[in-house]
Amino acid sequence: MSDEQKTVEVPEKFKSLVEQVEKLTVMELAELVKVLEDKFGVSAQAPMMAAGAAPAAGAAAAEEQSSFNVELTTTGGNKISVIKVIREITQKGLKEAKDLVDAAPKVVKEGATKEEAAEIKKKLEEAGATVTLK
Repeated sequence: MSDEQKTVEVPEKFKSLVEQVEKLTVMELAELVKVLEDKFGVSAQAPMMAAGAAPAAGAAAAEEQSSFNVELTTTGGNKISVIKVIREITQKGLKEAKDLVDAAPKVVKEGATKEEAAEIKKKLEEAGATVTLK
């Protein structure tokens, strides 16, 4: 860790304070932080401040979703073709694929990438099914 330390230029007015802080043990430093927090009514916990800003960032993240659940909404008129595509996508046997199709609406694939989800949706829609990406 000492190899990675970068040199910080300490202003002259803070040199004695920085030297005193350097001499403190970890426990003493933690106690000092607590006293300063109480004295000035502030918090040294930056992640909490970032969490406060997270809802605004969360809205943007929701628009840029990277993981999708592909849900088979309805099978349409050609159930056999949909079962074939489900078998291809999920690598399940005939009975498991038929049970999944019969249980629609049902999630076919969870955590798919955007491209993978679009490909699965396209295949299922070509087979006659209705698909929703969530």
